[in-house]
Amino acid sequence: MSQGTVSDYASYGAGALPSAPISLEEFEDLKKTALFTDEDAQALRLSWHVLKDQVEDVLDVWYGFIASHPFLIETFSRRSDGQPDQRYLAAVRQRFARWIEDTARARYDQQWLNEQYEIGRRHHRSAKNQTDQVDAMEIVPFRYLVPLIAPVTATLKPFLAKKGHPPDQVEKMYRAWLKSVLLQVTLWSQPYIKEGDF
Repeated sequence: MSQGTVSDYASYGAGALPSAPISLEEFEDLKKTALFTDEDAQALRLSWHVLKDQVEDVLDVWYGFIASHPFLIETFSRRSDGQPDQRYLAAVRQRFARWIEDTARARYDQQWLNEQYEIGRRHHRSAKNQTDQVDAMEIVPFRYLVPLIAPVTATLKPFLAKKGHPPDQVEKMYRAWLKSVLLQVTLWSQPYIKEGDF
């Protein structure tokens, strides 16, 4: 799975990452908007101790969900024959594993903010397919980004409960994940938004 720290998206073929188009101060305002607190950050860090040996199982569930919907797996499919590109799926899965760790470690610095912008670019036509040099659909349609928050967070909750934590702690971890994913998807949305409107 992951090696070292997660803050290493540049090693996945992007070179130096461009700076995020919002500041850390503006991100603090986003956190306040989502009611994300220091307690949520602590709950996320606790969740890493719960999830770190379950990451592959979590990814199996998430990939199973995507594969079960042709309109979602299409974004990983070759335009030449319409078949899922297994090399592309494997490369994205490795980054997805790192994203789980990065989310759970809750380190909100400039590098993390830049990485969120890069993730958004890799969903958008401005950078999709470039990192892995594939010829798949040129964009993940924006209409799927926000609804995917529901299955990603809902299917995570049973994994958060597997280590015997009391239900109130499981709920805190789950709610922290929900808030964090909402914040991240908001940041990923920036490339889709008309300039000046984000």
